[in-house]
Amino acid sequence: MSVLLFNLRGVPKDEADDIRALLAENNIPWYETPPGNWGISLPAIWLRDESLLPRAKTLIDEYQKQRYARVHGEYEQLRREGRHKTLRGVIRENPLRFLVYVAIIVAILYFSIKPFMDMGAR
Repeated sequence: MSVLLFNLRGVPKDEADDIRALLAENNIPWYETPPGNWGISLPAIWLRDESLLPRAKTLIDEYQKQRYARVHGEYEQLRREGRHKTLRGVIRENPLRFLVYVAIIVAILYFSIKPFMDMGAR
């Protein structure tokens, strides 16, 4: 019977590709379900043989530990060099986009709160 191995919702494309390659290299039969037309189905990698689940989980856990160490190391190097992303840097990159986002947030808050403020004035 098939069993869910790895949920792909919110997973970066390179990580999903690495998981697929990892399973193929270790001769673990699997199949994938897409998110569907409206994104409401479960995008996931499934195992065809439930007995392979512990082995596959172990491989994926080890991969994710290695990936975390690599990505964290890359981030720390960028931080030491002063090239990591910060809020200040994002605003400097595109100040107009930042101002538009702030204006949208203020408008949403205004229209969300205004009816309640009007009730208190009566």
